[in-house]
Amino acid sequence: MLSALLIGLFTVLVFLFISARRKRQGLPPGPTPLPIIGNLHQIDKIRPYDTFTQLGEKYGSVYTIFMGRKPAVILYGYDTLKESLLGQAEDFSGRDVSPVFERVARNKGMVFSNGPEWVHQRRFALTTLRNFGWGRKSIEERVVEEAKFLMELFKARNGKPFNPGPELTAAVSNAICSVVFGDRFDTQDKTFQTLHTMINENLSFLGKRGFQLYNAFPEILRWLPGEHNKIFQNASMLQTFLRGLIENHVLTRDANCPRDFVDCFLNKIEEEAKNPNPHHSIDSFTLTTFNLFIAGTGTTSSTIRWAIKFMLEYPEIQKKVQDEIDRVIGSEIWPSLEHRLSLPYTDAVLHEVQRFASVVPNGLPHAALHDIKFKGYTIPKDTTIITFLHSALYDKKYWDKPEEFNPDRFLDGNGKFVKNEAFIPFGAGKRVCIGESLAKTEIFIYMVSFLQRFNLKFPPGERGPIGLMPGGTRDPEPFNVCAEWRL
Repeated sequence: MLSALLIGLFTVLVFLFISARRKRQGLPPGPTPLPIIGNLHQIDKIRPYDTFTQLGEKYGSVYTIFMGRKPAVILYGYDTLKESLLGQAEDFSGRDVSPVFERVARNKGMVFSNGPEWVHQRRFALTTLRNFGWGRKSIEERVVEEAKFLMELFKARNGKPFNPGPELTAAVSNAICSVVFGDRFDTQDKTFQTLHTMINENLSFLGKRGFQLYNAFPEILRWLPGEHNKIFQNASMLQTFLRGLIENHVLTRDANCPRDFVDCFLNKIEEEAKNPNPHHSIDSFTLTTFNLFIAGTGTTSSTIRWAIKFMLEYPEIQKKVQDEIDRVIGSEIWPSLEHRLSLPYTDAVLHEVQRFASVVPNGLPHAALHDIKFKGYTIPKDTTIITFLHSALYDKKYWDKPEEFNPDRFLDGNGKFVKNEAFIPFGAGKRVCIGESLAKTEIFIYMVSFLQRFNLKFPPGERGPIGLMPGGTRDPEPFNVCAEWRL
C-alpha cells in the first residue's frame, strides 16, 4: 500500500516536472522551477526586488521565473524596458489582472482592466483631470494651499521630535481629494487617518509572500485565514467610503455646473443612460476613484519621506538646497513650478531622491494579451510580465555608482540640470502612471516649502541608516524629525 502511494506520488511529481518544462519552451531562460511552487521559494519574502536583481545579473535582460505554476517574464535593465514599453508599446500595454487584483478591482477601473474598459476609463480620466487643472497652474495652487496647512502643523511642533508620516500622507491625499471630490479633509480626522492606514497595509502586502502565494493558489487560499483576508476587507471598506462620497454628489449635483471630477463622471453616466452597452457606471467609477486615491497617496508620500530622511542624513546637501532657495525665492514667496528652472541643484536632489528610493521597484504587472515576439523569444498569451523599473534606476550603464546617493549626477559642468533617459520611476509607454504630473508637483512644492522654512535635524540619539519596510514598495521605516523654524 505504501509503495503504491509512493509510486503514485513520484508519478505525479514527474508529470508536473515535465509539464513545467513544456511551459518553458520558447520562454526566456531562468532558474529551474520546482513542481507546484515554481520559484517562490527563491524569492526574498521581504524584498523581492533584491532577488530580481540577482537573477537579472545571472540570466540577462529577459528571464523567466515561475510564480507557482504560472510563468512570469522579467524585463531587466533600461534598454530592455525601453525596447518593450516604447518600441513595442502596443504589445506590452496589457495589464496582468492577477487573482488578488481581480478580487479587489473586478476588472473595472483604469488600472486593473484591459480592453474597452481600460481605454474608456483612462481616456475619460485624463481628459477630465486636465480640465480640472491636472498638470496646470490651478492644481499647483491647490498643492500650495495644502502646503500652507502642512507647514502650520510642522511649525506647531516647536522643533520637538515627531513622525512626519501621517501629516504628509494626509496632505498628499488631500491634493487628490480636492480635484476628485472638490474638497479636502481635516488631517486629524480619525476616519481619514484610518483610510490611510488601510492604504499602507495594502501597498505593503503587494511585495509579501502572502501576495505571491494567493496569486499562485487562489482557489485554495481564498478559503483559508491569513493576511490576504485583511487586505480584501480594507479594499472593500475603502471602496464603500468612496462610493458614499460619490452618492453624496448625486444628491447635490448641478449637471450644468460640474464642481469636480465626480460631477463630470456622473454627467457621463447620465449621458450614456440610453446606451445598451455603456462604458461608464457607478461601479467602474468607484474603482477609478479607488485607483486615484491609492496611487495618489501612498507612493508620493513615501517619496517625500525619503527626501526628508536624506536631508537628515546629508545636512551639507540640505544646506546647499536652502542656500539656493534663499537666493532664488527668498522667504516671503511660496514656491511655484516656475521656480524649478532657477533651482537646478534642488531639482537634482529631488530627482536623485526618486531614483535612489525606487518606491515602486517592480512597477505594476503587465500581461501578454497575445503571443509576443521579443528578443528572439515567444512570450505566450496570458503570461505575466514584470517591468522591473528598479533595474533602470540602478542600471550601471546609465548611472555611475548607482548605489550611492549623488545629486550631482543630474548636473552638468556648469551646474545646470540635465536629464537622464533611464529616469523612469513612473514607468513608460501606454501604462505610464497617470498621476506623474501631480506627484512631481507635490514633491517639489512640499519639499521646497519645508526647506524654505525649516532646518530638518535628527532628534538627539536617533541618527541612523535608512531602514526599509517590508513589502512591494520601498518605503522608509517610520522615523522622527525635529523641524526648527528658520525664518
